[in-house]
Amino acid sequence: MNSLLHTSGSARRTSTEGLLSGRTAVVTGASRGIGRAIAIRFAAEGANVAMIARTQEAHPELPGTIHAAAAEAEAAGGDVLPLVADVRDDKALADAVDQIVERFGGIDILVNNAGSVDLTVAEQIGMHRYDHMQAVNVRAPFLLSKLALPHLRASARAGRNPHILTLSPPLNMNPEHIGNGVAYTVSKYGVSIATIGLAHEFREYGIAVNSLWPRTKIDTAAVRNLLGGAAAVAASRSPLICADAALMIVTSPASAYTGQLLLDEDVLASHGCTDLDGYRVVPGTGALANDLFIDA
Repeated sequence: MNSLLHTSGSARRTSTEGLLSGRTAVVTGASRGIGRAIAIRFAAEGANVAMIARTQEAHPELPGTIHAAAAEAEAAGGDVLPLVADVRDDKALADAVDQIVERFGGIDILVNNAGSVDLTVAEQIGMHRYDHMQAVNVRAPFLLSKLALPHLRASARAGRNPHILTLSPPLNMNPEHIGNGVAYTVSKYGVSIATIGLAHEFREYGIAVNSLWPRTKIDTAAVRNLLGGAAAVAASRSPLICADAALMIVTSPASAYTGQLLLDEDVLASHGCTDLDGYRVVPGTGALANDLFIDA
């Protein structure tokens, strides 16, 4: 893998040539949070970036739109294609893949980031919310992986190191984690299992399939609005840590680096980045809060 330098809380390339120059990446849920950070990070490394999201107009509690995020990615240096689509819509995703291939000629990297969070207990959650999380968190990454597969196989044949990366956690069997919003857990563990299975199935094609999850809480709209508010944000890291870890994963050899459920902190440590203070939202020595599914 290319050498990376950890500077001011973010891993940066040391050469003038982008690590992803000439490669095409697709990122879902790209209008805000981790998806936005990954799209901008990849664009800064010279990638063509297709950004898929539903948000066209800003919401008071959910700042950011696909068009604003695309403008930031373009400013970072990438050739960007913003696409408005609901990942639950089969035709919309198929059409999006067609547009991406028409614009960029193929797909080398797929990042399944779009997600839905609801920690309502089983006794009270409506089945429409259960079905929504299954559709967004499990079905959509599975479908998009299927739709992208012919293009990822072509990428492998061309020696372009194709990767699928999904935002989903390690399989922690601690009942306290599984039982904390079990409907959500089922959806996120389901896609982690899919990562392991697809990695096995796609290995013969030379396509890597991995999952990435933050060890600590990340400053996202979900944390601000659903998972603790300002106090949780103060104990969180920036989405940049996930973006840097994602870059390290997709620039690793697909033939060897596959079938893993990875934590951002561990990925950075494996590449020599151990000083992570720069990623803190609030600098200082206060304890960081573990993310969901992560033991102390």
